[in-house]
Amino acid sequence: MALKPLIGVTACVKQIGLHPYHVSGDKYLRAVSVAALGLPVVIPSLGDLTEIDDLLAQLDGLLLTGSPSNVEPFHYQGPDSAPGTDHDPQRDATTLPLLRAAIAAGVPVLGICRGFQEMNVAFGGSLHQKVHELPGMLDHREANHPDLAVQYAPAHAVNVQPGGVFQALDLPQVFQVNSIHSQGIDRLAPGLRAEAVAPDGLIEAISVEHSPTFAVGVQWHPEWQVLSNPPYLSIFQAFGDACRQRAAQRNKR
Repeated sequence: MALKPLIGVTACVKQIGLHPYHVSGDKYLRAVSVAALGLPVVIPSLGDLTEIDDLLAQLDGLLLTGSPSNVEPFHYQGPDSAPGTDHDPQRDATTLPLLRAAIAAGVPVLGICRGFQEMNVAFGGSLHQKVHELPGMLDHREANHPDLAVQYAPAHAVNVQPGGVFQALDLPQVFQVNSIHSQGIDRLAPGLRAEAVAPDGLIEAISVEHSPTFAVGVQWHPEWQVLSNPPYLSIFQAFGDACRQRAAQRNKR
């Protein structure tokens, strides 16, 4: 029986009591297990202490999670964040170089929410910090409701763009997604293509052009109840298939 692919999952640095912890959300780890059919392993945000090449040589895939924190805007020459904005500089120092190296090494990548934004920033794109304040744009933030089922309920449609990864996966031309973010892509990075857009024109999914393997980011949260949402599941299954292909190649060496 073939071993499950080893999929690295990024972590945020959180202060709990007097000590900092490296944490990754349960829903991401479970989705890797049940939808991508991989073995998740949490990657600590240790920045310069991370031996990126050694790490990637042992991974079959990389999942970049969402987070309450935002990428610090100096990484994309943006204006200072509003007072009180949550940042995670240790995560930035880890994920941005890790992303570039993973793509260069042919490691399958799936970026979600903050991870989607990290993909754009890592390759030279920029972000809107408050999409809801832009003229003509939807309010993409979650519902102000204590129930997660309400917060993660379908919020708007996305329209799949022709000729890309999503079309090749035979995803529906239009499908509904949740929406739990205030930031969004401003300038799309060179080498990335839009895979799906919201009704207001905001880019909601991207892929790395000319990537030899799966390299996709989505602004929404497909890990949420992934087994009961066919488009979400298709994305995770395609990611998992690519990770298994890399695992088979690694095991031949």
